[in-house]
Amino acid sequence: MNIKILTPEYVVFEGEVDSVLLPGKNGEFHLMKNHAGIVSSLSGGKVKLFTKSVDEAYAKNFTKENENQNEVFTYPIKSGVVEFNNEKGIILCE
Repeated sequence: MNIKILTPEYVVFEGEVDSVLLPGKNGEFHLMKNHAGIVSSLSGGKVKLFTKSVDEAYAKNFTKENENQNEVFTYPIKSGVVEFNNEKGIILCE
């Protein structure tokens, strides 16, 4: 699935991921392959990308974590929105 993370200043990330964990207003939720279409607001927290690697151009924006032997890259946000449909997602955040 393809995810793009945007702030008003720059593109934080764009690429293929296995899944993404997001801080929703009512708690965290996980978007995985073949997930139903969704539009949701996001609260402050960490966006967690589950992927094998992050392109070098975007790596400076992320903290790498090891969680259950998976590669996890986190990016802190204050708030935002996500739209996901047809294996493509866009996260607008600050």
